[in-house]
Amino acid sequence: MGIVELSGAEILMRCLKEEGVEYIFGYPGGAVLHIYDALFQQDDVKHILVRHEQGATHAADGYARATGKPGVVLVTSGPGATNAVTGIATAYLDSIPLIVISGQVPSPVIGSDAFQEVDMVGITRPCVKHNFLVKDVSEIAETMKKAFMVATTGRPGPVVVDIPKDTTDPSIKVPFKYPKQISMRSYNPVVKGHKGQIKKAVDVILEAERPMIYSGGGVVLGNAAKELTEFTKHLGYPITNTLMGLGAYPATDSQFVGMLGMHGTYEANMAMHECDVLIAIGARFDDRVTGKLSEFCPNCKIIHIDVDPSSISKTVRVDVPIVGEVKPVLAEMIELLKGSKKKAPAKAIKEWWKQIDEWRRMDCLHYDRGSELIKPQFVIETLYEVTGGDAYVTSDVGQHQMWAAQYYPFDKPRRWINSGGLGTMGFGLPAAIGVKLGYPDSDVVCVTGEASIQMCLQELSTALQYNTGIKIVNLNNRFMGMVRQWQEFSYESRYSHSYLDTIPDFVKLAESYGHVGILVEKPGDVKDALKEALKLKDRTVFLDIITDPTENVYPMIEAGKAHNEMRLAPGSIGSRELA
Repeated sequence: MGIVELSGAEILMRCLKEEGVEYIFGYPGGAVLHIYDALFQQDDVKHILVRHEQGATHAADGYARATGKPGVVLVTSGPGATNAVTGIATAYLDSIPLIVISGQVPSPVIGSDAFQEVDMVGITRPCVKHNFLVKDVSEIAETMKKAFMVATTGRPGPVVVDIPKDTTDPSIKVPFKYPKQISMRSYNPVVKGHKGQIKKAVDVILEAERPMIYSGGGVVLGNAAKELTEFTKHLGYPITNTLMGLGAYPATDSQFVGMLGMHGTYEANMAMHECDVLIAIGARFDDRVTGKLSEFCPNCKIIHIDVDPSSISKTVRVDVPIVGEVKPVLAEMIELLKGSKKKAPAKAIKEWWKQIDEWRRMDCLHYDRGSELIKPQFVIETLYEVTGGDAYVTSDVGQHQMWAAQYYPFDKPRRWINSGGLGTMGFGLPAAIGVKLGYPDSDVVCVTGEASIQMCLQELSTALQYNTGIKIVNLNNRFMGMVRQWQEFSYESRYSHSYLDTIPDFVKLAESYGHVGILVEKPGDVKDALKEALKLKDRTVFLDIITDPTENVYPMIEAGKAHNEMRLAPGSIGSRELA
């Protein structure tokens, strides 16, 4: 078969086909019209027309998190490109593989303040893994191959490819050949961990008397949940997950002590504080996890496995660093553990579990189950019950996000889809659309609040156009809940601009978009409403659930406090607050 000659726009489409791209999320404009014309003339890549470029990036992001495939975005120059930046930064902080193709003004006028011109490469440099400016049509195929390789290997992340309009001109054709493999001299991520370091880590692990396994999003992204589970089960040690790592280890298993950090469980945080060996796997010691750095895990040796060398000893100094992908490193560790004659001190481990069980009795996730108002925690527990714990759950950011993380136990990876690092309101709805496109036969639920949902509300139109039957659970407390909570605790209840005076009628709003709206105002109606929504498989259903506006997220580690200085819910066993 001879080499074909194609335009830059046609080459772009062929590149996406070669990479197995199923969906591209985008919004057209002048600088990308040649690309949209080429898109129209092929059937391999399906285009999802969003209503705002931020929605495109979040939808592609949700698709990527759920499926493990890179998400692909197409936006025009100028405001199209800048509208995508929030979604790019969201993916960057959570290490999500995205390819963002941005149109650029024609090459001859770059730098002249042409209509809809911005320096997309310069603007996104701080929040991408890498970016490219294509300077010639002959560079497109190689650049796209590099973009996919960089986005999906090592520590994943978003890559921007900025394409000037003249390089996609249909009248300019060049020979097309998509490279099967490509190498970049400056990019060569480590896959396998150092054997000596792995052996050293295993020795330390087997000497532990109060061990703790701390795993993060890197285990999910590295598809290492199976290895993590086998590793943890073999050792019999307690395990905690970060917010981003939920589902990497079955949350219903007895060795799981809950999420850790600012809104983690009492037992997880206390175990972190008191452990003597910490095994950190695919986690980056985020400030929401560590609390007061000077008092983080004060008396322990730390082993850290991560694919990104820049994450190791970045905030917390570690004793045994292992650079490599978590999946092969854990596999090697399991092999060494199984073959080792050395065994962990059984008596000490038994005493450690006794102490953890004592912390568990604090009942840190207690809430008033007899309330006449709908408690948000009850809604999440009921959602778990009616979905059998098998839904894909996206969330926005705030109290509802934490309640979803605390009260919906995830037993499988890639089921919990949320913005962790950037904390982006508006993420949940478009992300749910992306997840549903990846898994059309599964239940996909967006847990949100009345403030967050209005950030990207326009994507309800996208949900209708592509018949993505998602379910929206709006925990409506008439406040920016997390802001109000902080104001209650730290600003003497001065609720400065955190109360929402004008909230739309969400039922009518959902119906105006062509969807089903359900208002829920009594605790006794929650279960039936959720069941009804889930029965409507092919319809997007918006459940506006009116919840207790005074409810707070507990436990809570306030700014500047350590893991053992949690504020607990009134009514927890022991009825105490640690200050």
